[in-house]
Amino acid sequence: MYVMSESPVIRLRGVSVRFGRQAVLRGIDLDIGLHQTACVIGESGCGKTVLLKLIVGLLRPTEGEVLFEETPIHRLSEKDLTRLRLRVGFLFQQAALFDSLNVYDNVAFGLRAKGGVTEDGVRARVVERIAEVGLPETALPKMPAELSGGMRKRVGLARALALDPDVMLYDEPTTGLDPIMTDVINELILRTRTRRPVTSLIVTHEMRTVYKVADRVVMLYPLTRLKPGESQVLYDGPPDGLATAADPRVRQFVEGDAQDRLSSPE
Repeated sequence: MYVMSESPVIRLRGVSVRFGRQAVLRGIDLDIGLHQTACVIGESGCGKTVLLKLIVGLLRPTEGEVLFEETPIHRLSEKDLTRLRLRVGFLFQQAALFDSLNVYDNVAFGLRAKGGVTEDGVRARVVERIAEVGLPETALPKMPAELSGGMRKRVGLARALALDPDVMLYDEPTTGLDPIMTDVINELILRTRTRRPVTSLIVTHEMRTVYKVADRVVMLYPLTRLKPGESQVLYDGPPDGLATAADPRVRQFVEGDAQDRLSSPE
């Protein structure tokens, strides 16, 4: 189990999530330390994205509690929850840009919603963040439909970074990208951590991302294939320990070995 060197920013205590009769997370205990970069890996359906949504209060646990800097999120008023979300940057799986807004207005959206920044200040921040993600100013008037998948991800990252967040959440940041663009996004994640102190949690299937950016890896397993009472967290430790993990299911995932699934009904 991972040993925390910094006080936790995010804590999950006995967190379970069910949608009707379907259980997705069960009894999750997890601490994310200050300025840590943690990757959450695991097969589809094991609750990785649900975990991210819990942290920003988009979902509430069926059991247990999620704490942000020791404050239970479910106890926050709508005003305080909004204030918390302004401290968290969220890069969604498909970038989730507003199709009716151009690149400039997409990146400026959060700053304008937050208020307290002049339009000149907004423009300066937008230009700075667009440059940080490696896009030229000529991209600013473009609409999302005119952008490639890689450019959309970069704009989504620039929008998330525009608020100078304390925490960055990435949901499959490299899904659908070619190997070169995948490495570009990985480099941007690294640069973000270098340029400003930020706590990062990255949900990914991409092992290149894990080995390049993470200092900690948490692997979840689908509840449908666990024995009663078995922990859903199969691994919690450094990336270089994945290949020699004691649990064969961890090594199987890392190596992409599907042999025992060919005869499995699930």
